[in-house]
This record gives sequence, structure tokens and C-alpha cells, in this order.
Amino acid sequence: MSEPRAALWPWLEKPLEAALAQLSSHAALLHGPEGVGQFEFALALARAWLCESQPAGQAYAPACGRCASCRLIDAGSHPDLMVILPEALQASLGWQAAGEETDSGSEKSGKTKKLSQEIKVDAIRAVVQFSQNTASRGRAKVVLVHPAERMNLISANTLLKTLEEPPGQVRFVLSGATLDELLPTVRSRCQAWRLPLPAPDVAASWLQTQIQGVSPEDARILLDAAGGQPLTARDRHQLGLDARYWPQIPKDLLNGAATALTQWPLTLVVETLQKVCHDLACVAAGASPRYFPTHSLPAVTDLHLLTTWGQELRKTARHAEHPWNQNLKVEALLLQARAVMRPRPVRARPTA
Repeated sequence: MSEPRAALWPWLEKPLEAALAQLSSHAALLHGPEGVGQFEFALALARAWLCESQPAGQAYAPACGRCASCRLIDAGSHPDLMVILPEALQASLGWQAAGEETDSGSEKSGKTKKLSQEIKVDAIRAVVQFSQNTASRGRAKVVLVHPAERMNLISANTLLKTLEEPPGQVRFVLSGATLDELLPTVRSRCQAWRLPLPAPDVAASWLQTQIQGVSPEDARILLDAAGGQPLTARDRHQLGLDARYWPQIPKDLLNGAATALTQWPLTLVVETLQKVCHDLACVAAGASPRYFPTHSLPAVTDLHLLTTWGQELRKTARHAEHPWNQNLKVEALLLQARAVMRPRPVRARPTA
């Protein structure tokens, strides 16, 4: 179910009001867990800064949604807003990078162009040029970069000078999740603002509006499976994650019966195995699991083995976009999971 671009998720409304009242720097850096709506929040900030229904010089309020500026943003054609995204995210978020044109006729071979996961330096050079021009509508100019950690080293360094001393009325909003991957020199030039996880009852109620026929109990299971991130829970359900099957996964892995995972995208399989590994390690260390109910987790007490498995899964996750043979790769991952999770005989202590 899609919502209009102007819509803001309910758990972001109060944080937006607080951010508009407290963000005083020309550059804001939004951060927090994935799947809570960083991009939507960043766009809502940009809309408020550009909204023409608010008298200049007064405190900012959420955008009206009705003025010419808001309508231009809804249409993706505001001359004073530049949205910078990796190619791979542009379609899903409904934006095309400034200066880019589709070139469907150039692919004569019939092969599909692999979309970049990075924010390239050409896009940041366009930001520098955009910043030097006068605001077309006289209000301000806003640059939105998401996810900011996707800027490669050259891109980030290219942005530094403009980020530190922006000309005229330019404001920046950078958003992302893994900010430890962002250059410290970029972070130091921004005012940080953290987006927290929404309250579980609010997020679960929202999920029920997004997934037809889902019960309150299933909504909470999906939310727990996504680590409390409602947008992630919705997206994982669309990829095939079933709330009623989720608690059964750990024991199915142990018994070699997790054949349902072979129908999932490889990235979702790897992510699920990482969550199983995480929760098994939590239980082994005496902590509460995060993603699965405690009763659904078999006893695996070898923390060293779980740590090694987790490291292997992280390596696999980094290369999940590689054109593997899907069936063979998933089968190998399931065999690995079963080998780690199977019970091991207790060795008798040697007698003196």
C-alpha cells in the first residue's frame, strides 16, 4: 500500500516538530536504526524549510502541503531542492538523481545496467554547482543526501568545503544508519539528530494498516523479526516473510527442514540466519533474544562456534549481490546453519 509523498509516518510527527525547533545548523545529520523512515523524515525537514506558507524569519513548522512549494516537491520538480540518492534506491524512493536521464536506447546488448549502490562524485559535483546558484523561489535551497554513508571517499571529500561554508541560503540534510562509515570530517560539520525506534504499539498498529488481514499478534511478530523497525517489517513481509512461520525457523534449521527459505531472496536468507545466530548467542550468554521468541530457540551453548558463524555470515552478506547460483548458495548456508546448531555430546572430564 503506497502513501502520498507528503505523508509522514505517525511516529515521526513529534520528532519532526522537535527537530524543526532545535536544529539550528545549516547542516543536519539524521541517524538511527534502519527502517524507521530516515528518508521520509529528511524530506519532511526539507519541505518545512521550503514551505512558502510560513512567514520568513519565524520558527519553522511542518509544511502545509498546499502551497506552491509543497506541490512542486510532491511532483519532484522543486528548483531549490536537490535529492541525492544511489542509483539503486532512486526507483524505490520515487526520485531520479539531478542531472541524470534515462538512456534506454543506449543498451544495445539487451543487458540490464547494474545500478550503483554508491553516491558517486559526479552527483556531489552537481551539489556544489547547485549550491552556488541563487534560490529560484527566494526562500532557501536544500540538499538532501541519503544514505550519507553511501558517499565514497572521493564524494565525501568533494562535499566538505561546501558543507562547511555553504554559499547563500543553502541548507543540508544528510541521513543514514551506519554513520561510523561516514568520514569524521563530514560528521563534525553537521548537527546530529537521532531518530529513535517507534513505540511497539504504534508501529504494530501502523503495520496492520499496511498489510491486509494481519492480526495484532502477527504484526508484533513481524515487528520483532525486524528489530522494531516498522518499514523493514513491511518490506520483509512483501519479500515473503510469514509471521506464523517466523518462530518455527530456528528449529526447522536444526532439523534440516527450512525448505521455505529456498524461495526467499538470498539477502533475506542471510539476514534471517544472522538474526538466528544473534539470538542464539544472546541466549547462550544469558541475555534475552531480540528477534525470535525464547521458546523457539534450540540450546546452542558454544559461543565460540556462534561467533565464528556470525563472522562467516557477515562476509556472505557483503557479497550477497554477487550473481551466485541461488539454490546452491542457499543450500550451503542451510547446511552450515544445521552444522552449527546440532547438539554436541558432552565430553567426560578425565579422571585422575
